[in-house]
Amino acid sequence: MGHGCVSALISRNPAPAGFCEIFAQKPKLVEDFFLTRIAVIDGQGGGIGSTIIKKIKEAFGESAELWALGTNAIATAQMMKAGANRGATGENAICHSAGQADVIIGPVAILLANAMMGEVTPSMVRAIGESKAAKLILPITQEPITIVSTIREPLPHMVDRLISELLTQYVASPGGAD
Repeated sequence: MGHGCVSALISRNPAPAGFCEIFAQKPKLVEDFFLTRIAVIDGQGGGIGSTIIKKIKEAFGESAELWALGTNAIATAQMMKAGANRGATGENAICHSAGQADVIIGPVAILLANAMMGEVTPSMVRAIGESKAAKLILPITQEPITIVSTIREPLPHMVDRLISELLTQYVASPGGAD
């Protein structure tokens, strides 16, 4: 960019020497730290997603940015009530956000086209599958699928294991101590 890069567009006056170079520099990160973006995807009544979000908040506090991505407005609202930082609803929101997340968490149904009584669309499944985010999937579904070699246990126990055994790899513990 030349000296008139920004100010010329605004006021037609040339920019002071060094002005454009300041804006061309990469911004400094606050303590070189970004929050891990965790997208929790759920549908129907949002109960699974709400449980996941509550437990992640308890374990990590504000050390991660939690996104509530609902296949419907009720699921999104329930996850927001559970403490998500941001929320969005529907196919486009899920397709768009899946590519921006660092971690995607949800029931196995989010990987099955037309699951959750048709709430999960083929486009959602594709976006989730193509996302570079780590995918932490709970083996819970009402679909006629059996996942071999899983232990049947209550949802809270599965979420506890998800956090203690897997999610700690992606999220800094509160206070920065690992």
